[in-house]
Amino acid sequence: MSHENIHEDTVQLAHGSGGSMSRDLVSQVFLRAFGNASLNRLDDHALVEAGSNRLAFSTDSYVVDPLFFSGGDIGDLAVNGTVNDLCTGGGRPICLSAGFIVEEGLPIADLKRVASSMSKAAKRAGVPIVTGDTKVVDRGKGDKLFINTSGIAVVEHNFEIHGGNLQPGDKVLISGTIADHGISILALREGLSFETSVQSDTAALNGLVADILEAGGGSVHAMRDPTRGGVGAVLNELAESSGAAIALREECLPIAPPVRGACEILGLDPLYIANEGKMIVSVAADRAEAVLRAMRSHELGDQAAEIGEVTADCPGLVSLLTALGTRRIVDMPVGLQLPRIC
Repeated sequence: MSHENIHEDTVQLAHGSGGSMSRDLVSQVFLRAFGNASLNRLDDHALVEAGSNRLAFSTDSYVVDPLFFSGGDIGDLAVNGTVNDLCTGGGRPICLSAGFIVEEGLPIADLKRVASSMSKAAKRAGVPIVTGDTKVVDRGKGDKLFINTSGIAVVEHNFEIHGGNLQPGDKVLISGTIADHGISILALREGLSFETSVQSDTAALNGLVADILEAGGGSVHAMRDPTRGGVGAVLNELAESSGAAIALREECLPIAPPVRGACEILGLDPLYIANEGKMIVSVAADRAEAVLRAMRSHELGDQAAEIGEVTADCPGLVSLLTALGTRRIVDMPVGLQLPRIC
């Protein structure tokens, strides 16, 4: 699909949603200015050569509101998110940077709490924070705290694992329940309560990805962590990049009961709600069962499920077979379901 123009004269919140408006902004502003072979792939990291070494490099910024939420905070979210982006090509993360933009008036106790959370997350992942930067802006010129994290991973295999490599016949797997992070943020903002607590799924997935590669090897064709825009947006990106179609099965989507209930009450589609500790995997059919077993054997993948398959029909299309037996199109989201969730 071609997107030749941005119709808005100013940046809108929806430009940061991870949906079609984000894609248009990136395509029409940043790719036009910076485009090159590595960037144009629009994967979660860039693959670069350093002598005889292959490295993955990624950067991300975190603007979540509120800073602290059930299951985590902006600090461990920043560490885990960049570790996971590095892992989507099968890289082994080795180090991170951390940049802080702090608004005047932020309590030092909050900053210490965030730093402690980042330290613990980095140690759990086994990926140290080795450099960083801090800037303070005037009161009212920021929103408490923004964090940027960048990271480097070594790629110790020759497999082709990227968004443009889906193959017809691949099985599409996900490592666990979807929409947990976005609903946990919404519940806190709106004062919602559920019989069972909904917690963010923020977690570093480098250990899980190592198990996936050991089980699947070169049969693993693509991986992506479905953050902004959720599973629906990410699958549309993969389908468009690879020129393939993806057929999902609604009954196979793993959704925790309180999350499903919240989405039904609020009229939200869990396919478009952010996750911060899940991995989507496209793997050849003959290795899918082995990869699924490996995922379920890991503590962060014990609810992994096969949710669909890649087909050659209708290139670029993502569809969903509903529980009623009808099929609907899963479009790239346009607007913004939940702002400031990562």
